Amino acid sequence: MHDTDDAHLRDPEDPSATSAPAGGIEVDLLPPLHLDADAFERIVVDELDRLPDDMIEGLDNVVFVVEDRPEDGSLDLLGLYDGWALTERDRYGVGELPDRIILYREPHLAACADEDELRDEIHTTLVHEIAHFYGIDDERLHELGWA
Repeated sequence: MHDTDDAHLRDPEDPSATSAPAGGIEVDLLPPLHLDADAFERIVVDELDRLPDDMIEGLDNVVFVVEDRPEDGSLDLLGLYDGWALTERDRYGVGELPDRIILYREPHLAACADEDELRDEIHTTLVHEIAHFYGIDDERLHELGWA
């Protein structure tokens, strides 16, 4: 978790807190959507439940994790598969720590205007990262429309 400056937190009840003048142009200071970690995680679980059973049933020794931001603090990365793809599991043994599929809360919130868009983006991120487990690379995901 990272430290935040209270001056950058938006009060959803105060519309004046959502924008500030910048060279005469109103700009949004914070993501238009705010969900705490628990609410975000509930949406992730809901979206996992909506995925096809055959996509989920093949996952072996994988955990899903929600973190606020990537280690570098950026808002550019929505998710990450951390582990060995099935296509590389010849080196994978019994007793290995589980692979992780990480979803980053703050980048998702920064990228989405409302909860419907957030759910779609979480769904896409889950499919994308699960595909990496199955050995599908970013180029192929892009061809399939999941990048």
